[in-house]
Amino acid sequence: MPRRLLEGAMALAVTPDAANSSGSGAAPGSGPLWWVSDCHGAWYSLAVMLPSLAFVGFLAWQARRSFRRLSYGRSHVVVVAYYALLWAVALLNLLWCFLQAWQCMPDRAFSWNVLSLFTKSGMLFLEVSLIAFLLQGNEASGYESLGRTFVISGAVVSADVLLKTIYVFGFGVPLFIDADQGTGGKWGLWIIHKLVLTGVYGLIVFMHHSRWKDRLPAKPAYYQYVCAMLALNGLSLFGCFLIACGAGFGLWYINNTAAHIVLAYSALESKI
Repeated sequence: MPRRLLEGAMALAVTPDAANSSGSGAAPGSGPLWWVSDCHGAWYSLAVMLPSLAFVGFLAWQARRSFRRLSYGRSHVVVVAYYALLWAVALLNLLWCFLQAWQCMPDRAFSWNVLSLFTKSGMLFLEVSLIAFLLQGNEASGYESLGRTFVISGAVVSADVLLKTIYVFGFGVPLFIDADQGTGGKWGLWIIHKLVLTGVYGLIVFMHHSRWKDRLPAKPAYYQYVCAMLALNGLSLFGCFLIACGAGFGLWYINNTAAHIVLAYSALESKI
């Protein structure tokens, strides 16, 4: 009898189900802090969550001061709309950061893709429209300017959303699931996406040092914002190249959405 019990225990130990439910291969949802430690590990999850949480807390702390300044600044309607958009993107990004474990849960794949699509598209909309808004300088005021800027940005973002939706839900490419790093088409698309954004910011920096400099806003804060966004998108592009080549630590370079939101806030503050 003891021998049979020993053989049964050994057989159970080598079955896949037992192996997947013990040690580091624990199924998602086990443990009190599974949503932090699962999928990419605790350090990566904290590195993504804490900056976003800190910035939302900072936004809440500065809310009264910011809206008091809005009442005395130019382009009142436009800047209020951008602050509302900034808040929406910041909260979406915070939720996205706290739900990183969904990437490794097959039953949450659809929800994760939808949340990621909204978050990334909201950030892109904020990015594109903010550049268009700042390019107009002091002429950006009123509903007409806001509508023109949002229509252009909406067209760009709609095309981007359509392409990503076809990839994710049509072809089944895991664009937003970083745990699956082996899909070549996925990282190829992200490289093109980051390359376009980096090229746009690089073109604006080039214009600043060319004979077309007068067409850009004269504020130094605008040039500093564009240079910072060029550096961030260049870093994300480098991270995509690393992951496409098989280097997993490239993930630390591409998920810097919180830094983009902080820079957008700084640009809005300089505009008021």
